[in-house]
Amino acid sequence: MLSQKYPPDKLAELLLSRDAWHPFPTVAERTAWEALPATVRAGAIADGEEAMKEEWPVLLAERYLDFARDGNRSRYEGVYFARRGKLGNLVIAECMEGTGRFLDEIANGIWLICEESSWCVPAHIGVQKAGSGLPDTTEPIVDLFAAETSALLAWTDYLLGDKLDSVSPLIRPRIAREIKQRILDPCLTRDDFWWMGFTPRRVNNWNPWINSNWLATNLLMEADPVRRLHAVAKSLRSIDRFVDPYPADGGCDEGPSYWGAAGGALLVCLEWLYSATEGGINVYDEPLVQNIGKFIYRVQIADHYFLNFADAPAMLTPSPFVVHRYGQRIHDPHMMALGAWAAHEMDIRRDGGRKVHRYGRSTLSRFLQQTFALDEIYATPPKQPLPRDVWLDVIQVMVARDKSGTKEGLFVAAKGGHNAESHNHNDVGQVVVYVDGKPVLVDAGVETYTRKTFSPQRYEIWTMQSAYHNLPTIDGVMQAPGEEFAARNAEYKMNADSAQLSLDIAGAYPPEAKLKSWRRTTTLHRSKDITVTESYELSAPAQEITLSFLTPCHVTVQPGEIRLGVSPLPDDRATGAATISYDAARLTATVEEVPITDERLRPVWGERLTRILLRAQNPALQDTWTWVVTKA
Repeated sequence: MLSQKYPPDKLAELLLSRDAWHPFPTVAERTAWEALPATVRAGAIADGEEAMKEEWPVLLAERYLDFARDGNRSRYEGVYFARRGKLGNLVIAECMEGTGRFLDEIANGIWLICEESSWCVPAHIGVQKAGSGLPDTTEPIVDLFAAETSALLAWTDYLLGDKLDSVSPLIRPRIAREIKQRILDPCLTRDDFWWMGFTPRRVNNWNPWINSNWLATNLLMEADPVRRLHAVAKSLRSIDRFVDPYPADGGCDEGPSYWGAAGGALLVCLEWLYSATEGGINVYDEPLVQNIGKFIYRVQIADHYFLNFADAPAMLTPSPFVVHRYGQRIHDPHMMALGAWAAHEMDIRRDGGRKVHRYGRSTLSRFLQQTFALDEIYATPPKQPLPRDVWLDVIQVMVARDKSGTKEGLFVAAKGGHNAESHNHNDVGQVVVYVDGKPVLVDAGVETYTRKTFSPQRYEIWTMQSAYHNLPTIDGVMQAPGEEFAARNAEYKMNADSAQLSLDIAGAYPPEAKLKSWRRTTTLHRSKDITVTESYELSAPAQEITLSFLTPCHVTVQPGEIRLGVSPLPDDRATGAATISYDAARLTATVEEVPITDERLRPVWGERLTRILLRAQNPALQDTWTWVVTKA
């Protein structure tokens, strides 16, 4: 898409020089900074003052080794990101105030980060020739956070410029030298980083996420115009490896939380290219680019609840700037309205959106983009689009609700696909139900990442297993991972009264499940009910088939009916309420508690989820069951 439209010779004509590219005002341009809302400026300065009081955290070799020794990644990363967040807060505070009082502490942060043996986090260092453990300083590895670190330092250099020289004339050359050795040289000379897309391995969000930071770093810091041009051209080829095979429906199979690092990061890449060529590089009219953007509002359930297949939490707030700007570029008022809604939800006029990212202002560019677009964002009336019907035919995801534009009533989502998606869970056939915008039948999400999460033992984790999704298990046999384990013969239809997805999920199970077919048909009868029909055929007798459901609701069971009552959730939220009707002559219901102890899941679901099990003992070789969800 990019490299063919903009080959090096054309790129050379379009690309602004390093000195000519001026994406944001620097600290010396006081009028622009002082024109920002007083609340944003005061909040940023207060954050800088708080950062001045904090000690710079120490990064130890022992903590770097934690991942190799016991799989823990948070002990090192917590300190690593605290450093970067503190530096970002200091830099923004200095830009807001412009008096120089934060400069010495900024110099401390720059020097500490430049002294680090590696900017790559321990969980990603294993691709070096020396393998996992301590980083080999002779082989710089470019991962997500090495690239983010380089961008943080590059924006610091760009924003503060000569002010850093007033502390020491050696600071800016040190930044440039470290960035060249750790990022610009390896990215230009190596093709074997898998995220670039030049190896057989499939790329994912790493590609646009790293490219967005590599592009910014290169455009800001590369002094050699020939190398600068070659690096941009190579980045275009790399981004193509992300975009070209992307599902035509724009579906992010990594889930909506990763959209911010995938489709959202693509937007940032395209914005740097658009800005650095004064609009000369513009692919926003490409249907695929447009669909990639629209995905984020197509999978919103209601408020902060989003359809969370793969490694996605059930709750998120997308970046107001990214969503709004993407909507502007593709001329989609629904997307712009969602971005404005997110801005109002986060009240970014109050503090500049400090909590847009979990690492505070360590991602300086997104803060800058958003802060200098506040007027545009707030000029758009906020609204959740909540389309009535969505069908993403490539990744096989259906979204349906009673009426468009409202969270009131029934909501159902169902998915097909396969079990080798990026950040995959074994969840082919999963059904999610909300009532009045509140959770009833859910996908738990994913626990805090550890070494096990991305290892051969991934599917030992309960959140990854089909038995902890709303799916069948046959004699203890669950779905299996792999692209060959997929839905078959998906059929979707929709009209004013109903929406339906029907697919055969038997292919998602290994042979020992003894399934010839299992056609799951999920139908929303608008303003009435959600009916799920399970029609199966076994190749040999089974002793037991179990249908599993996960719910945060209070559960009461009686033969033929399961009542899902309102239950409190964290942050003064509550579940929805519904009733599941089933055939008590064929199925027996039991419930069990699933304790939630993980720090990533507890803020969403609280201390527990409940697992409902509908069991058929000695089931027929061929049968059809139906379960129906109605609003309580």
